[in-house]
Amino acid sequence: MRYSVGAVTDRPLGRAASTLIVDDELDMRTLIRLVIELKAEGFEVAGEAADGVEALEQWRELGPPPQPDIVVLDNRMPRMSGLEVAATILEQVPEQRIILYSAHLNDDVRSEAERLGIRRCMSKSEIQLLPEVLKEILNS
Repeated sequence: MRYSVGAVTDRPLGRAASTLIVDDELDMRTLIRLVIELKAEGFEVAGEAADGVEALEQWRELGPPPQPDIVVLDNRMPRMSGLEVAATILEQVPEQRIILYSAHLNDDVRSEAERLGIRRCMSKSEIQLLPEVLKEILNS
């Protein structure tokens, strides 16, 4: 089996990059799924979660390593925030690629995300840019 060069997850050449979508709002998960499926060539949705605890369960189920190539993670959710989920994931797999998005991004959230090693913060109003951001992060 051939593997992609430089990939964190040893993804076989030709295999779509996997994403895990995490948001407590079904309509946002659906929108992100559609954006990925229709506009992000080379990406597939491997799983979805409706809160932080479920996100960690899904992330673990999609492993052992490689986990999903990229986690698309809402920040404001019940039971655990996106920052809390990211901290837990990055403690176990520091190279995990995570995109944190929220309708309420501020300097404190961005600073904490950077400190944790989250690859990108996005506003929910920027979701149309997700295909380009996914490709950028996968290749970084």
